Amino acid sequence: MKKYLLIAACALPLLANAADTPDKSFYENAAEGGIAEVNDATLASQSATDPKLKEFAAMMIKDHSAANAKLAALAGTKNVTLPTSASVLQMAEHAKLKVLSGETFDKSYIKGQITAHKDTVKLLRKEIASGEDAEARAFAKSILPTVDGHLKSIELIANADGVTE
Repeated sequence: MKKYLLIAACALPLLANAADTPDKSFYENAAEGGIAEVNDATLASQSATDPKLKEFAAMMIKDHSAANAKLAALAGTKNVTLPTSASVLQMAEHAKLKVLSGETFDKSYIKGQITAHKDTVKLLRKEIASGEDAEARAFAKSILPTVDGHLKSIELIANADGVTE
């Protein structure tokens, strides 16, 4: 009996940490970023005055929703529970956007998208270079070209609209 108690006591920490995949923070940060992208793009699709931004926002909703679904499916296979909302900082940035309108909204959205996509590119490259979870690395590698494309698109819009960081 003591032998079984000892085995159970040793196994308990392993079970408790089953969801502590080595790349858990990648999963969480990627999920929060994806949620923030869709939230901000939804707002931009309603509030942007520049038609190019409305098109960009539609692309963000489509592409980030698809990436979010892929990430959720992958996390499910790893028993990783993803956040269901953006980070506190991302929610604060969204709240700031909500009170803006017109050209001020457009410029703020553009600047925020440049920053967000640069941060996401860094996150993905870090995962590709040093992530321990092969499937998380593969996911990062698969979406990096899309995120790079988004960054180039928003930088073109920024240049066309005279928006500087």
